[in-house]
Amino acid sequence: MDLNGPALSERLAGKRIGAEVHFFDEISSTNDFVFRLGIEGAPEGTVAVADHQTKGKGRMNRVWQSPPRANLYTTILLRPAIEAAVAAQLTLLSGVAVADVLSSYCGGVTLKWPNDVRIKGRKVCGILTEMKAAGSRVDFAVAGIGININMRREDLDEAFRDISTTLREEVGRPLSRLDLAVALYEDLDRLYGRYLSEGFEPIRTLWTAYADILGKPIQVVFGGEIEQGDVLGIDEAGALLLSDGKGGTKRILAGDASVVKKP
Repeated sequence: MDLNGPALSERLAGKRIGAEVHFFDEISSTNDFVFRLGIEGAPEGTVAVADHQTKGKGRMNRVWQSPPRANLYTTILLRPAIEAAVAAQLTLLSGVAVADVLSSYCGGVTLKWPNDVRIKGRKVCGILTEMKAAGSRVDFAVAGIGININMRREDLDEAFRDISTTLREEVGRPLSRLDLAVALYEDLDRLYGRYLSEGFEPIRTLWTAYADILGKPIQVVFGGEIEQGDVLGIDEAGALLLSDGKGGTKRILAGDASVVKKP
């Protein structure tokens, strides 16, 4: 097994992200584990990695497929001094880091608001950011990242097989999960440092460069409500901006976005 705790700790020694590594052969959810560590006061940059999750979490209480010896399931603890209202910025930042790393393996990598990374239109990574607030400020946030690396297409859940992919399927060979994980933490560290020193604007620019929905008509479904409009971009808080068709702008904070196919 190429992915293991000692190897990760050795290669991440002295880094902000990964200075403390918790590795599990099996765990219910790395997000749940790191969230508990956050409450207990664990330092920023603490990382949990699992070879297998029994209750991998996606957005909106969905399950994230997490078989052993195949993919990367990791959660990073962050303690940025930001308002809770802009915590969605951390999801978008994490997406840029994943897109950077995957782009070093293959082309066609794009970001889909709010939390998906895709290759040639198929989902390869999901991101789940959860936070604990202290008043109006973020006490801490946990960024959970699941990347399909070495699964074969036939191993994907049949319900998602046509809309999902794996890095192995796109590259045509199995890949080192250790090398990819280290590259991810290093790029996340770099981007997070820039975010802390320069704010969200550079991250928004990078995210927009990877996005493939700008200018396209989409619909966003959330809580039974549907919003539609052409995508204008994202704002300084990470919200999606849609045209309302009347010269105005609609601001969307959450939901499932999909491109509306014109007849």
